[in-house]
Amino acid sequence: MSAADLDLAPAGLQRLIEPEGLIGTWRWVFATDAHVWSAGLFRMLGLDPHRARAGHELFLGLVHPEDREGWASAGDLVLGRVPRLSTVRVVRPDGGLRVLSIAAEARLAPDGRPLGLSAILLDVTEPDGLTRLCREEEGRRQALYRTTLTTTFSLGLDLLHVFPAEVARVHGPTLAEISVDPFVMVVPEEREAFCARGWEAHDRGLPFQGLARERLANGEVWQFRILGVPAWDADGTYLGRTGLKHPVHGALPATGADRRLTRALEQAVQGYHLRAARGLLDWSMAMLAQASGLSVTTVRRLEENAEFQGARSRHSAVEALRRAGIRFIALDDGTIAVARR
Repeated sequence: MSAADLDLAPAGLQRLIEPEGLIGTWRWVFATDAHVWSAGLFRMLGLDPHRARAGHELFLGLVHPEDREGWASAGDLVLGRVPRLSTVRVVRPDGGLRVLSIAAEARLAPDGRPLGLSAILLDVTEPDGLTRLCREEEGRRQALYRTTLTTTFSLGLDLLHVFPAEVARVHGPTLAEISVDPFVMVVPEEREAFCARGWEAHDRGLPFQGLARERLANGEVWQFRILGVPAWDADGTYLGRTGLKHPVHGALPATGADRRLTRALEQAVQGYHLRAARGLLDWSMAMLAQASGLSVTTVRRLEENAEFQGARSRHSAVEALRRAGIRFIALDDGTIAVARR
């Protein structure tokens, strides 16, 4: 695993490895030279956040001399020349050596001017430790499905679905069969129509939501709600789909959703959704810009669908609208409704 894989990793895995000092984040605003390091990054570097002042100079001073060319100078970064993925060794103040995988990206103004840097860092010094944590997270997902029949899943560019193994044990088909065709779990009389709807939404790049009855290995038939949403990175690259499956009766467990799904749902919000949300709040573009920390120009680009689908600015705008009482609701036909609480 590298830092680039973390955007598609289950949120539960990230919560597990943060306290272990294996993951950290770094934000740098060029105009003010403000650096924000997460607590996990301080732990990873062996620094006291109350004594050390986050910054590029401090980080570069910890990088092993032989690896400093593998990173980038402050001048290169400020000009937007950011290495997307790199691996460097750092020497901590206690003398310990750590190997870090770094996924970074420049944050740009609409005119292409570099505004800042965002990076996520993963400690890959001891792969066995990451393997253990991955197993713990997979065990949590297995237990969640076994007890609540709720799980997240993903669909890769290879068109293979990724489910926890417990899904196969609960339903009967093998995990390999489910990865190729998850609709095999749907009762025969509903399977063809549900499959056609799902793939139509996939081919059109739309969110999908629907109800399907599925047979369990013990013969019981349960009704499930299936939600699938396309996911994109900040550069507009399509990453696949992420989804949620849960029984329609009873409450959805709080652990049933994760960051990937939330982000994918936010990426499905279009310009006309943002305009409708502003209308419900009686907000101007300037008011949304102020609430979200964006420029008016960026808000206008979002409303004109001129930003990449996975642009971080879209998430900022959606979050600001949610804080103000707006709900974005995925409907069964793949559209999104906008409502006010």
